[in-house]
Amino acid sequence: MTEDAAGERLRRWRLVLGGDTADGTGHALSGRDAAIDDALTALYGKDDTPRAGRDRAGGLGASAPSVARWLGDIRTYFPTSVVQVVQRDAIDRLGLGTLLLEPEMLEAVEADVHLVGTLLSLAKAMPETTRETAREVVRKVVEDLERRLATRTRATLTGALDRGARVRRPRHHDIDWNRTVAANLRHYLPDHGTVVPERLVGYGRASRSVKKEVVLCVDQSGSMASSVVYASVFGAVLASMRAVATRLVVFDTEVADLTERLDDPVDVLFATRLGGGTDINRALAYCQSRITRPADTVVVLISDLYEGGIRDEMLKRVAAVKASGAQFVTLLALSDEGAPAYDREHAAALAALGAPAFACTPDLFPEVMAAAIEKRPLPIPDAGAGPDSPH
Repeated sequence: MTEDAAGERLRRWRLVLGGDTADGTGHALSGRDAAIDDALTALYGKDDTPRAGRDRAGGLGASAPSVARWLGDIRTYFPTSVVQVVQRDAIDRLGLGTLLLEPEMLEAVEADVHLVGTLLSLAKAMPETTRETAREVVRKVVEDLERRLATRTRATLTGALDRGARVRRPRHHDIDWNRTVAANLRHYLPDHGTVVPERLVGYGRASRSVKKEVVLCVDQSGSMASSVVYASVFGAVLASMRAVATRLVVFDTEVADLTERLDDPVDVLFATRLGGGTDINRALAYCQSRITRPADTVVVLISDLYEGGIRDEMLKRVAAVKASGAQFVTLLALSDEGAPAYDREHAAALAALGAPAFACTPDLFPEVMAAAIEKRPLPIPDAGAGPDSPH
């Protein structure tokens, strides 16, 4: 190993270990490295009086201005992905949730889905001076998510809806000639230079009307914060599609229908109430009462399945929804983190009813919805997983 490589290795270990006398590196930091070390020590450095339940505590103190400066430092020294991780650690380890009520703190934060979840959990406690700043932070994240997800979602679902609406005996002006020709190429007559269409393919005359109804039933307990954010964004995207009638229902022990707010997902998010108990049965009862066209309806339950209501009634309700002809999808989470802790017994019971429960990333969600709309097998991740798999 060259001298430069050895020095770089010691530098990295020194930053990782934090500079205690026992770290063994003997390496001193200066300049930018020293500033990076100070920023990390503020959060991860040891303290003589650790907080209850934690063996390490940092030195950010309780001052919003000092935290805002620290946030500026970490944004200077680290890429966005690292900043978001460090911010989450600061909120969790140092109890900085209440400091997010300060406008100057919010303006310094690198916004992401997790921060939005934290803000929503604090929304009821926010002073009016902070609320508008918080809304702007949330709006920035929501708009970024919409840019990332909307185009692909609309394209994927439009294809599924068109395929579902295709008819075999179309009227003349409803014939899809490109697909008709493709379906009848084996009947090509070379002497006449034409295709004899034995089977016509077309679209239904009501192609501009509502073809499918989607009900998003979202658990708003504290552990589902990221799922609530993504579900609100997808709900707004689906509501913007003329061929899909979308209903968004959120629940804890109470049920709230937020469908009328779907034109603005930020309004949806600030109308949620993260935390509290869970009554899935009650929420499904409400959703079931709003189904008018079962054969054209997809119900998506997004929940970790920790039911605080009546378990057997919940399962009977799922069975009844499926028996009516509606498609039923159970997502343990709609987030980038994978499956959270969830009730495995309930997941197994739903799978036995033909409603397998699985975690879904935002990128996979359009494919899941397309499969449900077309009534084909769902693209469940890790379908070959072991016996502990929820699906």
